[in-house]
Amino acid sequence: MKLKQLIKDLNYERLENLTDCRIKGISCNSQEVRPGYLFVAVRGQSLDGHEYANHAVEKGAAAIIAQRNLRLKKKAAKIIVKDSSAALACVSAAFFNHPAKRLKVIGITGTNGKTTVSYLIERILACAGYPAGVTGTVNYRVGEKLYQAVNTTPQAVILQSFLRKVVLAKVKYAIIEVSSHALSQHRVDSLDFSSAIFTNLSREHLDYHGSLTNYFSCKLSLFRKLTPRAWAIVNLDQPYGRKIIKKIKSRLITYGIDRPAQIRARDLRLSIEKSCFRVVTPGGNIDIESPLIGRHNVYNILAATSAAFVEGIDFSHIKKGIKTCSFVPGRLQRIDCGQNFDLFVDYAHTEDALAQILNTFRDVSKRRIILVFGCGGDRDKAKRPKMGKAATGGSDFVFITSDNPRSEDPNQIISDIVRGIAKGKNNYKVILDRYQAIVQALSYAQAEDIVVIAGKGHESTQVFADKVVSFNDREVAEKILLNTKTRY
Repeated sequence: MKLKQLIKDLNYERLENLTDCRIKGISCNSQEVRPGYLFVAVRGQSLDGHEYANHAVEKGAAAIIAQRNLRLKKKAAKIIVKDSSAALACVSAAFFNHPAKRLKVIGITGTNGKTTVSYLIERILACAGYPAGVTGTVNYRVGEKLYQAVNTTPQAVILQSFLRKVVLAKVKYAIIEVSSHALSQHRVDSLDFSSAIFTNLSREHLDYHGSLTNYFSCKLSLFRKLTPRAWAIVNLDQPYGRKIIKKIKSRLITYGIDRPAQIRARDLRLSIEKSCFRVVTPGGNIDIESPLIGRHNVYNILAATSAAFVEGIDFSHIKKGIKTCSFVPGRLQRIDCGQNFDLFVDYAHTEDALAQILNTFRDVSKRRIILVFGCGGDRDKAKRPKMGKAATGGSDFVFITSDNPRSEDPNQIISDIVRGIAKGKNNYKVILDRYQAIVQALSYAQAEDIVVIAGKGHESTQVFADKVVSFNDREVAEKILLNTKTRY
């Protein structure tokens, strides 16, 4: 694409050395630049792309987008903008010929539940004969093709490139998990969402956003930008959901259990095996049976049902899609190797998510709950003692261990967790090595107990300061249960 065509919708402040050269690719990583590329200098948390502009030019960049004037060692077109991240979204959409305009794009945001809701919607649409492209925490996928997920919501160039693949696959729908980071960094700015779902909001990512108010403002921005013809799909039982509905100009549909939402769950029958309830909608009722357990999954199912409802999907497809979505990777995923106790792997890595899964089992069973969990390094430290309190308060016994320590000392992370445990509570044991913690938890379990390994869910690695090792909680637990000697 020619440069002038690429930037015609860009809100720039100044142009220098502009020639109508052909742009062969776009990147915000100077290492990826090839001759004829447009390099976008983006300021990140730890690195500033402006410092790498000359490296990009040396590698053949024909043009540079930046937030300030740069002295370049070689001649290249310079486009000065107010916000490089917003500019990246704009030119990425243009470069890939605005693929979202040929799709129905469903966005899902919230602290918890995004991945499960995306899987449910994908399954419902598949039952209705509409395959979907999906980007999310587990992976990016369209048809039979899977792509590794680097971020929950990819950078704008990667996202637009993926959406182009969805269009070329002749798929009608795209489902996007929209993170607060993505909203803050303008990754989805150039997308015209047909609907956006709000699941819930609790403390998370405050190391990045600074406050819960800022975190919520990012989530709210998705709904503020919806067009009048789009749908806002909002959890009415959530206080932050009720704040959102006061700020939108789009069409609205609400869902919930306790409040009089437009789409509401009634007659809940929840067990450790399945969830059964009736969904009451403006168009009639749907009797739901799902292998996904817990009250939090009732909300996830309601969110997916609401998205399908506004798309006019037949109730029979909604019912079948929900029933046949047997599991979501790393989300209360049941592990069965013939053991005489129940075992689940879950992604819960916030106080709220951890409390939800523990409450799920308390609500449906009187059996002992054994928990394995830790907290990630280089993330919000203030949530660690809160998670310690929630873990020991909601479990019969807890094995506190390492999660992804990253650059931090694992012992310090665990000390932060223990600091929040109520005085007199001694129903926990610290085992630094995650593998050994899982070994001991499974050895400690007796018949009919419930064991939960929380925090990492679907993840396949464990990240330390000096290395990244292969580690998948589900695979580790299965190998221990099957008594193999394979050691990660």
